[in-house]
Amino acid sequence: ELAAVIGATVPTGFEQTAAEEVQEKLGSASRISRDRGKIYFEVPARSLPQVHRLRSVDNLFVVVREFKDYQFKENKEDALKDLEDLVKKLPWTDPLQVWELNNSLKKKKTKRKKHNLQSPASREKPSDGGEEAGADQNNTNDQEDCAQTPVSVEPTGDQDTENAQGVTPRNGVEEEEEEEDKEQSDVKGGAQERSESGAKAGEGHTGEGEAKVLRFRVTCNRAGDKHSFTSNEAARDFGGAVQEHFQWKADMTNFDVEVLLNIHNNEVVVGIALTEESLHRRNITHFGPTTLRSTLAYGMLRLCDPQPTDIIVDPMCGTGAIPIEGAAEWPFCYHIAGDNNPQAVKRAANNVSSLLRKYESKDSSSALGVPLDIIQWDICNLPLRTGSVDVVVTDMPFGKRIGSKKKNWDLYPACLMEMGRICTPGTGRAVLLTQDKKCFAKALSRVGHIWRRAQTVWVNVGGLHAAVYLLRRTWERAEETRPFW
Repeated sequence: ELAAVIGATVPTGFEQTAAEEVQEKLGSASRISRDRGKIYFEVPARSLPQVHRLRSVDNLFVVVREFKDYQFKENKEDALKDLEDLVKKLPWTDPLQVWELNNSLKKKKTKRKKHNLQSPASREKPSDGGEEAGADQNNTNDQEDCAQTPVSVEPTGDQDTENAQGVTPRNGVEEEEEEEDKEQSDVKGGAQERSESGAKAGEGHTGEGEAKVLRFRVTCNRAGDKHSFTSNEAARDFGGAVQEHFQWKADMTNFDVEVLLNIHNNEVVVGIALTEESLHRRNITHFGPTTLRSTLAYGMLRLCDPQPTDIIVDPMCGTGAIPIEGAAEWPFCYHIAGDNNPQAVKRAANNVSSLLRKYESKDSSSALGVPLDIIQWDICNLPLRTGSVDVVVTDMPFGKRIGSKKKNWDLYPACLMEMGRICTPGTGRAVLLTQDKKCFAKALSRVGHIWRRAQTVWVNVGGLHAAVYLLRRTWERAEETRPFW
């Protein structure tokens, strides 16, 4: 039976969560890459539909070959020549079969999409690269799905990118790694002028009597300071060899096959992309200035281990990424979301409507709705009974695009007190994301009698070094009346 080694990019910091989900849903053990933000697992090719339904992964690719300790030559020309020669030695046949099978699944999906009631305009709207990304939203989108530019960038790992467009990368890097020379670039697979338009589809391609020439591009992600070449040069030369080997046609924007060359210090992975756009774009159709990725929302929810009948509250829901992901994946819990901004509440409600329409179009006979309510409220004065909530999960304002760092010094302790009041003593828990770590630590020390920190996950959010805190509610009673009520 055809088996595939699948590589998946995941939100940095949530590799273990993704590995647990793969074990639970596919029964496969995962290996977490040294290059943060990636996991690898092996599945039979027939499991591809389930792989695409994973909630914690952003992008998927099939591994052609992995080199754990690749020895690069010191001389640039020699190192690049080795990469060129590598193309002929790689076992392309099975991965290309997996890619073809994946394509046939996508075609079926596209046919179904036509019956979807959602309008094309709202479907096409791309997602923000993560809460509080450092560039404006449109830039982040261009970056993320390889905007149609001669040298576009498709970050698939957690490397920082050097990039002429001045765009925040999809995921940043850990602070201590920032000195490393990191580049990613995505270049026409070399020898653009001599693309043979009448050539056959190539020996690795398994289409029967198909005359169509496959179009391809090579995307190189490189991290490390010991390489004599740039990612641009690696993509160009490796791409030229791919073109000669298969007689494919290089095309940056309108490609059929995307070949990935991931180089992280001495680790080299060659793969073929299985996703055209990140799987985190699944729930949101109406975007705010900051929209959390659905994959990150899933990781946060999973951290608090929701149990059937739990009441889960997101008191600062923004566009509703967390409660919508929660309602889709944990329908046996009841989700309540709210925000003080009427515009945010409206966007979240529109996103829920889009989700309901999607459910209806899938199976109109049993369209049930979602266990989710959205309310406009004040975070410091929630209309919820004391001790009535099991879990609080929220993305707190970073103080960059929304609010300010100065306001956070008052807001954070007030939020934590109110969350402590509504949470069940002893069993309640909270999962909170913030980049304003200093302010959060200070606020937590002020409410230490009602919240204990159980775990911290360091994550990258749109290039910002942020933290997800898992807090557990103590048995201490929270004060009912406070001066800011």
